[in-house]
Amino acid sequence: MSETATSPVIGGQSAGGAARSFLILASLRGFRISWLPRDMVAGVMLAAIAIPEQLATARLAGMAPETGLYAFAAGSLAFAVFGANRYMSVGGDSTIAPIFAGGLAALTTAATPHYAELAGTLALLVGIILVASGLLRAGWLAGLLSIPVTTGFLAGISVHIIVGQLPAILGIPDTDGPVLARLVHVLARLDDANLYAVVIGLAVFAVSLGAERISARIPGALIGLVAAGLAVAAFHLDDRGVTVLGTISANLPTLAFPSSGRVHDLAHLVPLALVIAMVCIMQTAAVVRAFPSETGTSENVSRDFAGVGAGCVLAGLIGAFTVNASPPRTAVVAESGGRSQIASVFGVAVIAAVLLLAAGALAYVPHAALAGVLASIGLRIVRVRDIVRIFRHGGYEFLLLVASAMLVVLLPIETGMLLAVVLSLLHSLYIFSRPPSGPLLRVPGTTLWCPPSPDRAGEHVAGVLVFAPGAPLNFVSADYIRNELRQALAIAPEPVELLVIDASAVFDIDYTGSQDLQRTIAGLHEQHTDVAIAHLSVESVRREAERTGLLDAIGPNRVFTSVEQAIQALGPGRPSFSPRPSTPH
Repeated sequence: MSETATSPVIGGQSAGGAARSFLILASLRGFRISWLPRDMVAGVMLAAIAIPEQLATARLAGMAPETGLYAFAAGSLAFAVFGANRYMSVGGDSTIAPIFAGGLAALTTAATPHYAELAGTLALLVGIILVASGLLRAGWLAGLLSIPVTTGFLAGISVHIIVGQLPAILGIPDTDGPVLARLVHVLARLDDANLYAVVIGLAVFAVSLGAERISARIPGALIGLVAAGLAVAAFHLDDRGVTVLGTISANLPTLAFPSSGRVHDLAHLVPLALVIAMVCIMQTAAVVRAFPSETGTSENVSRDFAGVGAGCVLAGLIGAFTVNASPPRTAVVAESGGRSQIASVFGVAVIAAVLLLAAGALAYVPHAALAGVLASIGLRIVRVRDIVRIFRHGGYEFLLLVASAMLVVLLPIETGMLLAVVLSLLHSLYIFSRPPSGPLLRVPGTTLWCPPSPDRAGEHVAGVLVFAPGAPLNFVSADYIRNELRQALAIAPEPVELLVIDASAVFDIDYTGSQDLQRTIAGLHEQHTDVAIAHLSVESVRREAERTGLLDAIGPNRVFTSVEQAIQALGPGRPSFSPRPSTPH
C-alpha cells in the first residue's frame, strides 16, 4: 500500500505538528500506521544487536549486567519522547563506558553500591549538561573537536577496551592500574590461560566481527553469546574454570535519586561529566549527519542533544549509567527499514520480554564471550580509513592524532580524554591566531585580486599594496595580522603610496583588533601613505568598524565596494593625500 496523504497519522495530525504544539515527540513527526510493520522488524533486529552489546557495555562500565539493559531502555524511551531524529538509537555506549569507569574507579571500587551511586549521579550530571546544551542551541559545540584529535582518542579508547578484555578472554585474574601495566600483567600470565575461555572468547570475537563485515543486520554477537552459553551448559565448562554472568535480576527498575551527593564526590564528577558530555555531543552530531531524518533538510541537532540528555537523566534515576547515541545501532535501524523511534520503543519491549522470560538462560553466558564482543567493538571503534587518509593528506595533523592516542593510552583515560579535548582547542586557537594573510596581485586583464600563486600570473600596480587579512580582526589574530602587514610593506618593490585593505574575509572586528590596526594606520599616515578599505560588505562588520573608530582612523570617503574602485579613486597620479591627525580611540 502506498504511503499517501490519506494514511492515518498520530492523533489525527502529523507528529511534527504535535511536536510543535507540545514540544515532545518530535521524533515521531509524520508517523503513519503503514510504517509500523517495518518499525517492528527494525525493533527486533535492534534488540538482537543491543542485548549482547548492552550486557558487554555494562561489564565495561563496571556495573551489574542488567544495568546495561536498563540503560538501553532509558535512553531509547527518553529519546523517543524528547529527541528529534527518527533513527537514532540511544543506550549504553562502549566509547564513553571506559572513560567514566576509569574516572569512577579512582573514587571507589567497581561493582560496589557506592560505585553504582556515583555512576547514577554522573549520569544525572551529564544529562543536565546535555539538556542545557540543547536548550541553548549549542549544536556548534560538536565542531570544537577536530577529526585528527577525535580519531586519535578513539584509537586510544580502543586500546583500553581490548587490553582490558584480555584477562577475561584468557581466563586469568584481572588487575588494576594503567593500561600498559595491565598489558604487562597479561603477558606475564599467559602460561595460566584457560584453553576453554580462550576458544570461547576468540570464537565470539570472530563471529561478531565477521557477521558485521557481511551485514550490520546479522546479530553476530548474539549468535556468539547463545552458542557460548549452550556450550557452557552442555559441557559444564563453568566447572572447568570458565566464569559466567550468573543470576541476572529480572526485576523492573524503580525511579530514585542516587544517594551519593557528597561535595568531595561532586568535585571529581563535574569535570568528568563535562568531558563525557563533550564526547556525547560529538558522537550525537556525527550520528545525525550520517542518518538524517529527511535527506536534504536541516536537522535539529540541539534538540537531539537534549534527547540524549533526557536519556542520561532517566538512566541515572533508575540505577543505570550514562547513555549516548550509537552509530552502529542507528545503522541497524535505518538498514532494517525502520522509519521512526517506534523501532527503538519496540526494541525495548522485546528486551523486556527476554529479560522476564529468559533471564535464567543469560546466567550461562561466559565472561569470555562478553569480552570477545567488547574486543570486536573496540576494534570497530578504530577509524582505520581516517587514520590512513590523515597520514597521507593531513600533514602535521597526523602528529595530533598520535598525540591524542598516546595521551589516552598512557594517562588515566579520563585525564587523557580531557587533555585530548584541550589539544584540539589549542590547535584550533593556533590556526585561528595565524590566519593566511598577505598581499594580493591582480589577475592580468581582469579586476580580480588574488594571493600570489606559481600557477597563476599576477601583476601589481606601482605604488599600491593590496593586503588581505585572512580572518577576523580580533584579539587572537590582531598581532599576527599586524606583523604580516608590516612585512608586506617592508618588502614591497617600491615605496607604497596607497594601502588597500581587502576585508572580504573579515567577518568580525573587536576593540583590540581595531586598535592595533588604527595604530598601524596612524603610522602610515605620518609617512604620507594613504589607506583605504574595500569589500567591507557585511553590515554587522561595518557597524563594528564604525563603533570601534576604525572608519574614522582610515578617513572619510575611503571605504569602497572593490579593490579596483579604491585604486581608481586614490591610486598614484591622483590628488595627493593629506592625512588628518588620527590616534587610536
